[in-house]
Amino acid sequence: MPGEKTSIQDVNELEELLSEPTDGTICALAALDGDILVLGVGGKMGPTLARMAKRASEMAGVKRRVIGVSRFSSAVLEKQLHAWGVETVRCDLLDRKSLAGLPDAANVVYMAGMKFGSTGQEPLTWAMNSFLPGMVSERYRDSRIAVFSTGNVYGLSPVSKGGSREEDALNPLGEYAMSCVGRERIFEHFSRSNHTKVSILRLNYATELRYGVLLDVALRVNAEQAVPLLMGYLNAIWQRDASAMSLQSLAVASMPPNTINIAGPELLSVRQVAQDFGTRLKKPVRFEGVESADALLSNAEKSNQLFGRPSIGADQVIAWIADWVRRGGTTLAKPTHFEERAGRF
Repeated sequence: MPGEKTSIQDVNELEELLSEPTDGTICALAALDGDILVLGVGGKMGPTLARMAKRASEMAGVKRRVIGVSRFSSAVLEKQLHAWGVETVRCDLLDRKSLAGLPDAANVVYMAGMKFGSTGQEPLTWAMNSFLPGMVSERYRDSRIAVFSTGNVYGLSPVSKGGSREEDALNPLGEYAMSCVGRERIFEHFSRSNHTKVSILRLNYATELRYGVLLDVALRVNAEQAVPLLMGYLNAIWQRDASAMSLQSLAVASMPPNTINIAGPELLSVRQVAQDFGTRLKKPVRFEGVESADALLSNAEKSNQLFGRPSIGADQVIAWIADWVRRGGTTLAKPTHFEERAGRF
């Protein structure tokens, strides 16, 4: 079992683990009819999620197409998806004719969006995050849609509260988070008007060995750089568990949308995580600033009730990341900017 591993040796083993279906995913996809279309499959999480959908369907004995849609700037990724049994379609989703020409599918996983680089490209950010959802809602009005959103829509909440809940009022900071509220509201509008079943997934934060908030802290410690403490607490969820819960959410999509926080159950102290990495990497740990009384945190109680607790806890992920960094494992060189408190990405 993955939880018994002390080390993940290479990218192939990592991607095998990240795409391994959970029992819950297999059961959920066994009960669903129709193909699965993953819009925006080219991101950090999309490839292994699409592979998991294919593997879970095969393990459930269900014949279905899993189709990944992206502009595919990397031919290597497209080839990899084909090797995993995932079909691909090249598409600029903002192009109406291209969107109209996509295959029909009973199930859609909406992962398209823009975050990093959004500061300075605000018009494109709003087009991708708030306008495109309306286009997709119209094109796939008869499908179930699992929509990736973000915990950024909540804004900061007191650490003592234990994380924002799905029913809390939204208080987005910065145009990225505002545009993500736009995405949710547009999907909600079309869910109500077209009777489309939708799940909205407020992710906070998926992590694996090549990127994520825990890796960001590990890399700072390993380079003997100061770790910022102003955003002193965070959530992190192993990407396999985030993918599994997201696919399972198709089975609980509803009208109006079913909004679910996808997050690790622990509220992790950045200070303690850094000290843990310091011990494991045998590096001195330096800090800058002090912890604020609030942070960007999500309460995962609802997702845990629906789908069970994550299979891998933060302690195991930290151990794997420390081993990966110590051995010089590859990273995506895409920092999360978890320390950002003003919403500028």
